[in-house]
Amino acid sequence: MALRACQSTTRALLARNLSWRAATALVRLLGKKYSEKNSPYSTTAGKESEKVAGRTVVKERRGSVVTVAINRPEVRNAVNQETAGRLLDELTAFDSDPALTVAVLHGNGGNFCAGYDLKELAHHTASLKLEQDVTKGPAPMGPSRLVLSKPLIAAVSGYAVAGGLELALLADLRVVEESAVMGVFCRRFGVPLIDGGTVRLPRLIGLSRALDLILTGRPIGAQEALAFGLANRVVPDGQALQAALELAEQISTFPQQCMRADRSSALYSAYDAPSFSLALQYEMDHGAPIIQTESVAGATTFSSGTGRGGKFSSKH
Repeated sequence: MALRACQSTTRALLARNLSWRAATALVRLLGKKYSEKNSPYSTTAGKESEKVAGRTVVKERRGSVVTVAINRPEVRNAVNQETAGRLLDELTAFDSDPALTVAVLHGNGGNFCAGYDLKELAHHTASLKLEQDVTKGPAPMGPSRLVLSKPLIAAVSGYAVAGGLELALLADLRVVEESAVMGVFCRRFGVPLIDGGTVRLPRLIGLSRALDLILTGRPIGAQEALAFGLANRVVPDGQALQAALELAEQISTFPQQCMRADRSSALYSAYDAPSFSLALQYEMDHGAPIIQTESVAGATTFSSGTGRGGKFSSKH
């Protein structure tokens, strides 16, 4: 479209008796101004991208939603120690900020995350610090051992493999682009899953399917990931972040105490409950207090006609 616009502008300038050289020079100048105004990588997207340059993790607040981006596109957003620490800091800050309700994790430059930076592992093994006690210190990928109290959505494009897959598994929901590739690619290099992959993946998609991916290291595309339950939504390429933001904004409009209590109960049941009856007790203990804090107001709203028929808007 920009090329056609430049061609048509050149013809118009020639019609005004400008020389070809003068016309094309002017068009180049106009094109440069257009690019500076519209490109997300230069000047007026500009002042913002200058802030992004050199930072391995970039966050942006959008009301009560925050986006956290891995910003190492030159290595497909592979995570080194610095990036791991920054990811941990940003997601910990999100979880403790009462003004934030949902976070969206994504990667800049077309890839979610290609795992841990193996070049760093190969050349700086002595400086790589691994905490053996998983209840202390960060995981190799940073936040992957966190138990967040609020929803996290992963917007997955390009590669989400090895440790990158483990980061995606940290999220409650995964919005995946059609051409995205997921998998345990670290299998071929003898790098173990120590960021929750062997724990979360079987619970998420079942042991048989998880072992298929863990043992073979094979790639899995978006549609198979959707069939497995690994992806929650599949969207056209280039739209994962926008779709994840829309989903986050929808979730942020719901009564938050109730939503978080139900989320916490589901996670307890899946990971921690020693018995069915104790899972039910946890659900009751955490759900009952919400009746007075949010449910009565919600019932009053429903009685007034809002939300009937399964509608999620405030319109009747």
